[in-house]
Amino acid sequence: MRFIGNKERLVNWIFSEIKANNVEGSLFFDYFAGTANVGKFFKQNNFQIVSSDLLYFSYVLQKAYIENNTIPQFEKLLSTIDITSRKLVADNFDLVLEYLNDLQGIEGFIYKNYTPNETSNRKYFIPENGKKIDAVRTQIEQWKNNNLISENEYFVLLACLIESVPFFANILGVFAAYKKDWDRRALKPFELKRINLIQSNTEHFVYNVDSREILNKFNYDIIYLDPPYNQRQYAPNYHLLETIAKYDNPEIKGVSGMRNYDNQKSVFCNRDKALNELEHIVLSGKYKYLLLSYNNEGLMPQNEIIKILEKKGKVILKEYDYLRFKSNSNGKSSNKKYIKEQLYILKKNNG
Repeated sequence: MRFIGNKERLVNWIFSEIKANNVEGSLFFDYFAGTANVGKFFKQNNFQIVSSDLLYFSYVLQKAYIENNTIPQFEKLLSTIDITSRKLVADNFDLVLEYLNDLQGIEGFIYKNYTPNETSNRKYFIPENGKKIDAVRTQIEQWKNNNLISENEYFVLLACLIESVPFFANILGVFAAYKKDWDRRALKPFELKRINLIQSNTEHFVYNVDSREILNKFNYDIIYLDPPYNQRQYAPNYHLLETIAKYDNPEIKGVSGMRNYDNQKSVFCNRDKALNELEHIVLSGKYKYLLLSYNNEGLMPQNEIIKILEKKGKVILKEYDYLRFKSNSNGKSSNKKYIKEQLYILKKNNG
């Protein structure tokens, strides 16, 4: 999924720096979970994960990728529905996705509000795809309400939907606005894609709260921070994924059909509040190591970050030249193709 600040292409570098600087331990707190890509990577590398995010669609991804440790079998569901697979080899997971992909579209909330039709001019999806998303989301909820799928199966199917939607959306990178003309990929018939799940024998914990609330819930070996770098809030940029995940028929407004996000704002989008919040985490958290991903153009100045981190121990700063995210190419720095991704490593003093 395209996501501002997504560390998918940087996580190997982060991991190599952790090993090179002798950061040890197994309990890893992904403080700003986002797409759960960092949590997924560390889970695959045998860490025990705690993760949280204010965005509900992030929680859906965390439930599927982090908390869930098995490939769903959907045995109860498959005993009630008739499926003839078109695939030569298909497991239960594939069978259920085929069933959902064969559904007839319905005129639900997404169709009515985010496709061009008699009540909306918004061009996030072509009408057929809007209807299909509504049909899939409605069916998943019905199965849950009828106790035909488990909690794990429910969140795995929702995660498949959330991960699939951006591949058929008429957007540049985020959902804050749609394109005036149709993107070629938005014209393709919508299809659910299977996600790759991670099997594990370790219990992992995920939350949909302000991570402050669980800062002291565990004795963390590593707290990993990947906060917003600038003034742009994440919630409005992904409002449509949030609405599909919750499917709560929210009151929406404006050209983009934005839902209210007053309770999902990050203080890290304000320079002074960000520094105060970083200091709170550094001074109050229960951890051995704290890692902060940031970049050289972020709101918090490098010298201020180091000053705060050094209150609790030794600080190492590593940098990596990284291709700029398209949606961040604005202002005086827009002609710079690369930015310096930064990794601050704090080894906490004893006591």
